[in-house]
Amino acid sequence: QVQLVESGGGLVQAGGSLRLSCAASGRTFVRYHMGWCRQAPGKEREFVAAISWSGGRTLYADAVKGRFTISTDNAKNTVYLQMNSLKPEDTATYYCAGDPALPLEYTSDFRDWGQGTQVTVSS
Repeated sequence: QVQLVESGGGLVQAGGSLRLSCAASGRTFVRYHMGWCRQAPGKEREFVAAISWSGGRTLYADAVKGRFTISTDNAKNTVYLQMNSLKPEDTATYYCAGDPALPLEYTSDFRDWGQGTQVTVSS
């Protein structure tokens, strides 16, 4: 059983930045890949970004490409999402997710999920 705990959400003005963190604990595999998805009110959960366990492979949704950066610190079993140039349409609950297998391109690819952290971007 893998536990994923997110932190770093909050309220920010459009154009601002936030960094989300997610710590993994429990029965983590040596090669455990992680990512982020988000869900806005009234919308389906959508893929945001993913990173391989080594950090060598990353994937981003088109909506965040060039603005968001995903990174990992394997020593801390932690994944980060640096979000810059935030827009009101980025407002959502952001979920950390993980899986021992690749690829991670869709929300259905992830096995494990955190509880989510709220990000609100005001205009």
